[in-house]
Formats: sequence, C-alpha cells, structure tokens
Amino acid sequence: MRKQICGIQQLGIGVPDVVEAWKWYYDNFGFKIKVVDADGVAERMLPYTGGKPQPRRSAIALNIRGGGGFEIWEPKGRALNYLKEPAALGDLGILVGKVKAPNIEVAYNTFVARKLDVLTEVRHSPFGVKFFYMKDLYGNLFQVEEDGYVFTDDRDLITGGANGAVIGVSDMDASVAFYSKLLDYDTVAFDRTDVFEDLKGVPGGEKKLRRVVLRRSKPIEGPLSPVLGTSFLELVQAVDGPGKKLYDGRYWGDPGFIHLCFDVRGMAAVKAETEALGHPFVCDSGEDFSMGEADGHFTYVEDPDGTLIEFVETFKVPIIKKLGLAINLRGRSADKPLKILGLLRFMKIKRDNIK
Repeated sequence: MRKQICGIQQLGIGVPDVVEAWKWYYDNFGFKIKVVDADGVAERMLPYTGGKPQPRRSAIALNIRGGGGFEIWEPKGRALNYLKEPAALGDLGILVGKVKAPNIEVAYNTFVARKLDVLTEVRHSPFGVKFFYMKDLYGNLFQVEEDGYVFTDDRDLITGGANGAVIGVSDMDASVAFYSKLLDYDTVAFDRTDVFEDLKGVPGGEKKLRRVVLRRSKPIEGPLSPVLGTSFLELVQAVDGPGKKLYDGRYWGDPGFIHLCFDVRGMAAVKAETEALGHPFVCDSGEDFSMGEADGHFTYVEDPDGTLIEFVETFKVPIIKKLGLAINLRGRSADKPLKILGLLRFMKIKRDNIK
C-alpha cells in the first residue's frame, strides 16, 4: 500500500488535569466529540518517559465542524515538570496550536467577552490569513485563524478543529525538506525574514524571524480525510540563534504541546520513507495497540530538532459502544473517504459527563 497522509489527526497537549482541560476546550473550541478517553500506561515511549512506563489518562476529542483533534494527555503518579520560562517564538518545538474559525470577528468578540487571555486584536498575516493570538487556561499559545472548511455545519460552534501548528526550528532548509518530503506539505506559500508587525505582542514576536508557511499541493485523501480537513504548517527560525528546546530535560507528556499526529495509511511505506530520509521510527507500537475501544498502529519520528511527529494508522473507531457500532478500516479502500463519517455526531459527549 502506498503512503497516504490523510490529515492532522490530533495535536497532543500535556495537561495537569484532563477534566479541567477538556471542559475548557469543550466550551471554547468546541471539542465535544469523544473518540477515546482511557486510563492506561504509556509503555512504548520509553526513550521519552525516563526509560520506564508511565501511567496516564488520555482523551482524544474532535470538533464536528472539521479539523484535527486534540489528544489531551495527563501524566499520572509523578510530579510534572513545567517550563521554567513560557514558550516563545524562536524556541524549538511545537510553539503554537492553530485553530479554525468560520468567522474570526465572532470568535474574537466572544472570547474577549468571556475575558479569556486574548493577546492580539484581529490581524492580517503577510500571507493573507485573518487571525488573533490567545492563550488557553494553562498559558499554551493558540492562533485562531479564519478558515471556511466545514465537515458538518454547526452554527453553535465558534471554532472548528485544529488547523496545523507553528513549529520552531533551528535550520529552516533542513526542516522544510523534512516536512515537504515526508508529510507532503510541499508547497512554500510564504518565505520571509523580518521583524513582523503582525506578531507584535506575541511572546518572541519582537525577534527577527524567518517564517515559512507550507501547504499541501495534493487534495486531502484517505478514509478519515473529510473530518480531518485541510491544514498548514508554519515554521519559524530565530535569525540570531535558537532559544530553548521545549522538552529538553522534560518527559513527553509534561505540560505543553507534546506532539503533532498525522493520520496515515500504508505504515510500511511510511517506514520506508522515514528511513530513506534519515529519520527512522523512534517508537513503534506494532499493530496490536489499542486505547479504550479504538485501535490502530502508532509510530513516532523526530524532526531535525527532535520535535516528535506521530503517525497513526487507524483500524477501528467506536461510534455507539452499547450497540457495538464502530468504524472498521481494516480491509477498506484507502482511496475513498468513508460515507458513514456523519455518524461521528453520535459520539458527542455532554459536558457534565467529562469527569
């Protein structure tokens, strides 16, 4: 089977409290579709968890408007290691989560009225996107961007799902090659070095930066692509040298953006390509991995700066557990979007049931 990058499945976010975090993302970013919520032990990430399995609770949630999900990850049974200084543009790692919004002014006015931590007014990026910056309840940076992509229209939702990420890098050319070749973000939509007016007020935005925006030339494809939708990546390099590496001396799962995950088909082809590019799998679950009622095959690679990129080949997604109804992807064509994805609406969870 050939390699397919079906879209950003989820942005991993390490948090101190899954319930508190999920309720905030539920209320403000519309992540009301529960895919997974399971306690367990992270046994297959040992290079990034101190060499031993670590207990955790992990919830994966989607926004029914479309876009990537969030994996909300709470380590258990150990003290969390927080950043000594907040993440800023110029640091290395996943710096900012991007979130879609059908109407940027409505999103901005709503979040200001709710007295959330909104950092900027609505602005226009130099590559033609309307946006504003804000922080979540833990100080993680989010860029809310006007984006009209819709999987299922829900006028009660202020935002859609994840729209990509801003990733800090130390060698732009090496990183562009990595994300272009391996992840198919092969179109450079913007490349400029400057002190950017649109980043004023954003941590690190006062620095001289090289910014590169990568988009896909291919249309989205694969069984789950309609719900995952479109996305793009923004790579940022500080001209005067990189800042801190966000997970240096910390475990995967500690607070912050822990990984960016892509839904794929053809894991064997993905493996062959990662090895050819000199970025082999650093973790591999094998095909026997399950989390709650869902199962699949996950792997990880490091980008040129060690930022973790996850691949998941999804085999089963539960829809209505009590009826035994699930989306089963084993043996299905990888070229055709599933026609039953609308059933995801039955996975909407009541806020009071997040506990």
